[in-house]
Amino acid sequence: MPPKKINKENEKNNNKENFVRGRFKEDISDLTADFTASLDIDKKFAEFDIEGSLAHLEALFKAGLIKENEKDKIKEGFFIISKELKLNKFNFDKRYEDIHINIEKRLIELIGAAGEKLHTGRSRNDQVSVDFRLYVKNEIKIIGEALIGLRIELVKKAQGNIETFLPGYTHLQHAQPVSLAHHLLAYYEMFTRDFIKLNNAYISADWLTLGSGALAGADFNIDRELEAKILGFGKVSRNSIDSVSDRDFAIEFNFALSMIALHLSRFCEELILWNSQEFDFVDIKDEFTTGSSIMPQKKNPDVLELIRGKTGSVISGLLSLFIMIKSLPLAYNRDMQEDKKPVMDNSETVYKSLEIFKDIIKTIEFKKNNMILQLDDDAIYATDMATYLVNKGLPFRKSHEIIGNVVSYSKDKNKKLSKIKINDYKKFSNLFENDIYDLFDAKHSINSKKTYGSTSLDSIGKMINDYNDEIKQDENNKMFFVK
Repeated sequence: MPPKKINKENEKNNNKENFVRGRFKEDISDLTADFTASLDIDKKFAEFDIEGSLAHLEALFKAGLIKENEKDKIKEGFFIISKELKLNKFNFDKRYEDIHINIEKRLIELIGAAGEKLHTGRSRNDQVSVDFRLYVKNEIKIIGEALIGLRIELVKKAQGNIETFLPGYTHLQHAQPVSLAHHLLAYYEMFTRDFIKLNNAYISADWLTLGSGALAGADFNIDRELEAKILGFGKVSRNSIDSVSDRDFAIEFNFALSMIALHLSRFCEELILWNSQEFDFVDIKDEFTTGSSIMPQKKNPDVLELIRGKTGSVISGLLSLFIMIKSLPLAYNRDMQEDKKPVMDNSETVYKSLEIFKDIIKTIEFKKNNMILQLDDDAIYATDMATYLVNKGLPFRKSHEIIGNVVSYSKDKNKKLSKIKINDYKKFSNLFENDIYDLFDAKHSINSKKTYGSTSLDSIGKMINDYNDEIKQDENNKMFFVK
């Protein structure tokens, strides 16, 4: 059966009015209307659409295109609409495909002909662009504040675990002793880079595109600087074609979200491993775990696993934007209707992940005794032993070779390095003295590190002071945050 056509004579009775018709002799089918509608997604732009319209209203008034009494009516109408939205009383009418038409039709319904003047000097192309940018800027604030919250908790946890020692790993093998604080602060660095990426995404979004029209600009003397000032944009876009077709800001925001999700996933994976019986380094609160439907003893880290699992969908959202935009000619194309859902879904997912992960970090307990037990294998001090010989004048490559032979000897004799007698050590090198036994201590190993940014306790203390100052600066310097 072919798609049903709308009967124009009974248009209102059938509740299928097409607001933007004019050029067309026939209305679109129900199937096409449903397929092309974006209202379910872009209704999240409602308040931003009103903000953009009020700024445009001021520019129209300044240009003499709207009278003062008309401006007052329009503002009154938007006040009512905004109130309806806040009270969840606004009727999102699926007769109109997007939020822009829904709001405009409601405005005209409330105030009459004055509302019909509001679309003068703009297109839905620049209208959706400015709405989207306002939305992204606001989401950056929300995600940015959540990132600051997580970074604060990481620093607090690090401060309480400076002298908690555990093996550092490479290839999931014991490598060298490190402070737990140093390990946790490695993730602080990741999330700080993410914060910078959000800042950069904000800069990309902080261009006013309203006034670009469909692609060629507006035919009226619209004061775009005024609109930018009202809406809080730092800059006015310079090319109308680029303005309506640019989605770099959305991609950059989604890239920042993907990196946050990626870093959360890596952290979750580590905590999942540490929560296993094989590691037994952490105790995760019951509220963030679940049991088994068949095995009564199980306490599964499901929340961590879900954060890890959701990372795939976040990255897929970024890829969908890349694929959507990769072959679009200038300027606007309807493909761009598909740009919003990946951003909205990912922003919500990442925000919720950050919030619950912050609570996990806040409440997690580290099993310090189990961590230090893993340092009982003296082989983890092999690098310190090589450094010991270097400090006595031996070239590092030769030192590395000698210690490798000592470790092999230790394994063959099933004897810990700290238990090998000095006379046996001297068989490998006369440079060995009784002070070799001082090396088999985690704190000694950790504090032997001299470089800036190392795991030494002194270095960690300085870093924590720097991080606290950094967080305060980020909290106070919210130049890219909007209300």
